[in-house]
Amino acid sequence: MNTALVAHGFPEEQVRARARHGAAAVFPAQSGYGSGLLGAGACTPDADDELERIRIVPPVFMPERLKKLIDLGREPLYSDVDLETVIGGFTSRMPLYVSAFGSTQVASHDLGEAAGRQAAQLGVPLVIGENVVPVNGYRSADDAGVSPLLGRIAAYAEAAGAEYGGVAVQQSTEDADAEVWNLIYSDPVSEPLLATGRLAFELKVGQGAKPGLGGLTVLDRDTAGRVAEQYATDEVFGADSDRVLRVSSPGTFTEEILRQQVRLMRNNFPRVKVWVKLHPGRDVAEAAATAWAAGADAVTVDGAEGGTAWAPTGFLSHVGLPLADCLRRVGRKDSCLLASGRMWEGTRAVKALALGARAVGLGRAALLAVDEDREAGLRRLAEAFALEVRMLTSAVGKYHVNALDPQDLLFPAAWRMPSAASGAA
Repeated sequence: MNTALVAHGFPEEQVRARARHGAAAVFPAQSGYGSGLLGAGACTPDADDELERIRIVPPVFMPERLKKLIDLGREPLYSDVDLETVIGGFTSRMPLYVSAFGSTQVASHDLGEAAGRQAAQLGVPLVIGENVVPVNGYRSADDAGVSPLLGRIAAYAEAAGAEYGGVAVQQSTEDADAEVWNLIYSDPVSEPLLATGRLAFELKVGQGAKPGLGGLTVLDRDTAGRVAEQYATDEVFGADSDRVLRVSSPGTFTEEILRQQVRLMRNNFPRVKVWVKLHPGRDVAEAAATAWAAGADAVTVDGAEGGTAWAPTGFLSHVGLPLADCLRRVGRKDSCLLASGRMWEGTRAVKALALGARAVGLGRAALLAVDEDREAGLRRLAEAFALEVRMLTSAVGKYHVNALDPQDLLFPAAWRMPSAASGAA
């Protein structure tokens, strides 16, 4: 375990327990079984998290369960729930993908490649975050190895089966300057994924932890000097410090710019799927509609709960819409909506799916799981996730995750779902 990997403000111990024990960790500790009582208060939600305050509410009468009973010729069980879905053009074994983590040291090489291998074994998509190439280079200096980006693609492609999953590669403004998508599109490492239609490029418009602000990270002065041509730096820690703040540009978008970017991606890279990642802005519904209308295969909404390697504390506490409000504003659509932000277990996922998401992304949780066990931690975490999603979906009388809808939820008193016509608050 990498003891330096700490997820501040995130349920780290619960995630690590699932990475160690898998589905068994979904249940209370067995040491007190038979001698203790369980009930309210066993798991306290975050009072400030609107998604946590939504409850999943099963009905008494379940006509879909009756249909399933007739189809099976027996009473259906939670294990009969079908988790397979299509995520941004990729067939996935469950409504789950590994969300983007990029160029930070903790995500580089071994953790990133381990996450790629396990995601491929699970048959779920992997998103590779921005700035990997500008920071680490495309290939190693002596050409004897590959960068963390190509390493992750290769690890995924080698472990992937013939049908499920796929890889999405993000691009920031600095990545665009480095022509990352052009490099990947023509690299033999990518060919197995291209040949099977399992490569996507994701245009990063923003991220949840710092909406409207470009990427930030802390570098030592030697490393900062090495990437000085690609990035600006700021002496926020003082001229005598050995650390500097590396600053990425956020990019400039209007409705027309986003529309043209998606169309250019489709025209320039006809063999890939097109994804767009949005930050939790107040016009997120309009931005999502623009991307889909231009031809995006998936739109990712990253709520303000989304993780980051570095951000000002004011942003983490006070900037951007919570994920629940993003989902409320966008509404349920036929197009593929992906959701990320403090995802790590099945209850939050089922709520997001009922609100219109096609799948949810594990970011910090995936890194913690892989850090706990490089060979099986993420697989065990996904095992626990799948069990909970199946149980909760079955509990509301549904037998496919795509059948979840807002009727399965009880909302806080102030909550107001948008009309089907408006799709916005």
